[in-house]
Parts: sequence; C-alpha cells; structure tokens
Amino acid sequence: MLDADTFRKVFGSFPTPVAIVTAIGAGGDPSGFTCNAFSAVSAAPPLLLLCVGKGSRTLPAMLSAGVFAMNFVAHRGQDAARLFAGKAERKFDGVAWRGGLAGVPVLTEAAVAYAGCTVVKTVDAGDHVLVIGRVDESEIFPGTAALYQQGEFGMWERDSRLAVQH
Repeated sequence: MLDADTFRKVFGSFPTPVAIVTAIGAGGDPSGFTCNAFSAVSAAPPLLLLCVGKGSRTLPAMLSAGVFAMNFVAHRGQDAARLFAGKAERKFDGVAWRGGLAGVPVLTEAAVAYAGCTVVKTVDAGDHVLVIGRVDESEIFPGTAALYQQGEFGMWERDSRLAVQH
C-alpha cells in the first residue's frame, strides 16, 4: 500500500484549483479552511463534492448548520488561501466577506466565484468525510482562478495554439 507521504507527492504533482470552504458555527462565529479536493458532481440538480479532514474545526459547523460556502480562490486571493490553510484562530480578521446563504461567509475579494450549498449527504472515507452539497446560490466575481501545485500558487493561461478557430 502507498504511504501517506508518497500519496501527497503524487497528488501534489499536478495543478488543482483551490477553494476556501466557510461555515457559521453554533455560536455564530465564522469558520473556514482551504481545500483542493472538490469536484462538480451533477448539473441537475446542481451538486458538488468536497473532502473534509475529520479533524477540521469547520466540519462540525458545516454539519450542524447544514450549509457551507465554496469560495473558489482567485489568483489575488493567495494570501487568504494560505491563511485559511493554517490553524489561526481568527482567520477572518482582515479578510473581506459578507453573509451569503444562511449567513455563510462569502469571500468577495479573495474569490472568483462562490457557491452556497446545503449538505445533502456525507460519506465516511478514511481520515476524511466526503460532503455532497446542493448548490442553492452562486455568484461570479472578476478575476482569474488560482491553481496550486507542489506548494506553489500559479494561474491558468490559455494556450492560443489550442484555441478553436471560428
């Protein structure tokens, strides 16, 4: 079986999009973490999937409130993505946000898009929980999405040689 370090290296070898997942805890405090393990699942109904570590402080807030936000990180939002990847207690200080679906934080300056989701299913998966959310509201913001690979941020650039000519 593959060891955890090799597993991380394999999956870190290709670029992935990045999102900051946010929720509101029982005391009304915002919570969030950086995630690169997510995917669209279905367009009808609109569903997405994300993988949340069982040790995440945001997971209990997501499950108890039944709602969360996927803030898809903009290239300009790299600092926020790094902040939310850490263990800081007050991650929302100095980060622009407003309430979205059921009050979940929408990171208006750090994101290129937002999806407000309702939890529809969870699946136990090793040291993570797979959360399937129905997208109930969304918004797109200007900017270019961030990509993450081998510990570094970058951004996708269109290869004009591959563009379809009309």
